[in-house]
Amino acid sequence: MPIVLASASPRRRDLLARAGVTFEVVVSPAEEIHDASMTPEVLCEWNATLKAVAVAAVRPDATVIGSDTLVFIDGEPLGKPTDLDEAYQMLRRLAGRTHRVCTGVCMIFAGGARKVFHETSEVSFRTLDDDAIRDYFTLVNPLDKAGAYGIQEHGERIIHSIRGSIDNVMGLPVSQVVAALRDGHGSENQ
Repeated sequence: MPIVLASASPRRRDLLARAGVTFEVVVSPAEEIHDASMTPEVLCEWNATLKAVAVAAVRPDATVIGSDTLVFIDGEPLGKPTDLDEAYQMLRRLAGRTHRVCTGVCMIFAGGARKVFHETSEVSFRTLDDDAIRDYFTLVNPLDKAGAYGIQEHGERIIHSIRGSIDNVMGLPVSQVVAALRDGHGSENQ
């Protein structure tokens, strides 16, 4: 059965490929929601489901994987910044603090069964001054990353430590996804 990743994220593509999964990409047209009143887990799972459902409608023959990653600090979700000023403000807010990264995943199997889950990791940032943030932005494009940073791109400059899955922080909890693919089916009531 074909596997379809419903994401434009190059990081998710790399993670899935490194895990040895053969798949194709169909970018989901679904619009993400950003609702601070929802828990991180519910919000990420909801967005992942929106993405997977949109692609499963055009690829009912495949196992479709939708995913959404958000950075949360002080209970507020930080998505992708709209410009460099917003990216700068995000990193100033994260500097010297610990935040959570939550990735929600929705897998829709041929026949309509679903498996929806999430993984959360904690990331502690180094104390960063304005020069450190500017230097980081000369090396990394923050505009396509939740929270304005990518752990896989010069993360050592800004990150002190991680508790949990590094793959999750990059955008896909690979071990859970691979286990669900091996299991081969979801639950109709999820």
